[in-house]
Amino acid sequence: MSYEMIALLMFGSMLVMLMTGQRMFGVIGFVAVVAALLLWGDRGGYDLAFAQTLKVINWFPLLTLPMFIFMGYVLSESRLADDLYRMFHVWFGRVPGGLAIGTILLMVLVSAMNGLSVAGMAIGATIALPELLKRNYDKRMVTGVIQAGSSLGILVPPSVVLVLYALIARQSVQDLWLAGILPGLMMAAMFVLYIWLRCRLNPALGPALPKAELAAVPRAEKYRLLLAGMLPFGIFLAMMVPFVLGYTRLVESSVIGAVASVLVAVAKGRMTREVFETATRQTLAISCMFLWIILAALAFGAVFDGLRAVDAIKNLFLDNLGLGRWEVLILMQISFILMGTFLDDTAMLVIVAPLYVPLVRILEFDLVWYGVLYTMTCQIAYMTPPFGYNLFLMRAMAPPEVSLADIYRSIIPFVAVMVLALAVVMIFPQIALWLPGVMR
Repeated sequence: MSYEMIALLMFGSMLVMLMTGQRMFGVIGFVAVVAALLLWGDRGGYDLAFAQTLKVINWFPLLTLPMFIFMGYVLSESRLADDLYRMFHVWFGRVPGGLAIGTILLMVLVSAMNGLSVAGMAIGATIALPELLKRNYDKRMVTGVIQAGSSLGILVPPSVVLVLYALIARQSVQDLWLAGILPGLMMAAMFVLYIWLRCRLNPALGPALPKAELAAVPRAEKYRLLLAGMLPFGIFLAMMVPFVLGYTRLVESSVIGAVASVLVAVAKGRMTREVFETATRQTLAISCMFLWIILAALAFGAVFDGLRAVDAIKNLFLDNLGLGRWEVLILMQISFILMGTFLDDTAMLVIVAPLYVPLVRILEFDLVWYGVLYTMTCQIAYMTPPFGYNLFLMRAMAPPEVSLADIYRSIIPFVAVMVLALAVVMIFPQIALWLPGVMR
């Protein structure tokens, strides 16, 4: 059997086993280890599969994962984001669609504190959604806003997804985080502009708050809310500024963020035993899941490298089909969107990274830039029917009056904005690459 057929058999076996409902890391790791043992025997199987454990153990930046996850859960469980949203409620209330715009800004700050889209979705659905519906915002508008805003969590640093990509693609986490800042802020600005224009043209979608209600809030209360709302932003600055300026390394900055979040929660009187226990348990569960996934991905990638499957894919696209490098890149992005209808971002990365990352290198594209493209495409895939990840999270958290049909329709304009943002970054790579170049 040719190596190409073996690689295809491995890939097909993995997809079939994933349909059985087994754990993703177990399926991928099992296929990798069995294939390595059958192809190269005991010694070869050990070297190509089991030895990947040492790579995970020796990768020092991986210690950032539990720190960032813990920080995000402390801020979420201690309800510090409530003050942040109340601040947006008061300061943006007079603007058409102001609360929806404030929700996007809330999501950006939550993303900058957590790095996972699930946290943004949970905060948006529990804090913003009831308030927006109570204020007579259009239900399709608000569900689209929360889904789009929560997707920023995997692009704006400290993105956990970019950390995983850095390990698999062997790129600098710092460069990838810096590369995600401008595209993430650009996408958030495009969301804000779209919301403002839609609500300006049709005020019924996002009515401004009555002047009497805003006037009833004392000026001292407004500034108190401004100070309270800026605390999460201060945590982010305390964590990222020393890192960007080179005073601390990545791991030390993550520890600063975790400690700062605990201190703020204690100072606000919200660090209860329940908050600490929930944050710790969730951090342990998610960190262990990511470690197993990384180990399985490295094992699978090592076997694929040994089979030289990437060369076969390159010959198929470039030599046999005669496609250009940009056509291949676009096909890769389309495949991510298709897979995103039934897989999450981590699963997509683990499954296709062994093929796509070396292929991107062969096509002579920048791997840091491609990491941003991959992440932006995952954002789109999260919101693509019929099985987009965020669609079902939104349905699980939304009140009964918001139907699945409403959720599906709500994401159409926001997906269009995200596709436009992706096209802009593809056409102008320096949007992603300029900041890492400046900071080197």
